[in-house]
Amino acid sequence: MENHELEKVIKNADRAINNEDFDHLMDFYSDDATLVVKPGTIAKGKDEIRRAFVAIADYFNHSLIVNQEKMAIIETGDTALVVAKAQLSANQKDDSEFSMERTATYVFRKDSIGTWRCIIDNSYGAEIIEELV
Repeated sequence: MENHELEKVIKNADRAINNEDFDHLMDFYSDDATLVVKPGTIAKGKDEIRRAFVAIADYFNHSLIVNQEKMAIIETGDTALVVAKAQLSANQKDDSEFSMERTATYVFRKDSIGTWRCIIDNSYGAEIIEELV
């Protein structure tokens, strides 16, 4: 099976996170995107998402490395659900309360020119329901 174009999009977004290139990272998001910062906390829109990534980088002492190991992509029309095995490491942060291996869920939508944009970024996957219990 041929790789889905979203795999490359996500790898490029990971690279932008790892390099703290947050201006470039915002190109991957729709204007109305939502990011799960942590269970119970979300950022809406590119301005809030950018500020969240700056704060996340600070929290991990600028050593966060994100990599999606495996991905399953389910696409219909202009929308796609991505379920990914996300590996996170931060060699300068030993006291994180959040898991560093996650099954992430992302929702993408193709814009009017055919570019995939992330509309929901949930690197915590089903872990967010623990906040509701």
